[in-house]
Amino acid sequence: MKIAIIAHDKKKDEMARFVIAYKHIFAMHQIFATGTTGLRIQNETGLKVTRFQSGPLGGDQQIGALIAQNEMDLVIFFRDPLTAQPHEPDVSALIRLCDVYDVPLATNMGTAEVLVRGLVNGDLDWRTIMKERKE
Repeated sequence: MKIAIIAHDKKKDEMARFVIAYKHIFAMHQIFATGTTGLRIQNETGLKVTRFQSGPLGGDQQIGALIAQNEMDLVIFFRDPLTAQPHEPDVSALIRLCDVYDVPLATNMGTAEVLVRGLVNGDLDWRTIMKERKE
């Protein structure tokens, strides 16, 4: 599966710890990430990460474009709800696209853990079926 990983600045440490904890699961999938988050994940885990621009420079929109093309299966976006983000419209658009295209989205560690464990259990295999139907 193709997994997008995004984290606001104050959540990057938390995201790094999360991916380290589930490295064995992430290693079985394709990882995509916004700029700095992707670099941290690469450096701290050794996983291969396809990196886009940072969020404020269009990385959220690049991931959103993949969602709209049915090329992303899961989004893990550790948002910082207590800090105003200069690119909040991009964040809202990304979340909206996940809803429109039925892409599972986790915005905190609790939900992310459920989704990542679901990958192992095959709970997200319906994404593969949906892709095959659209081709």
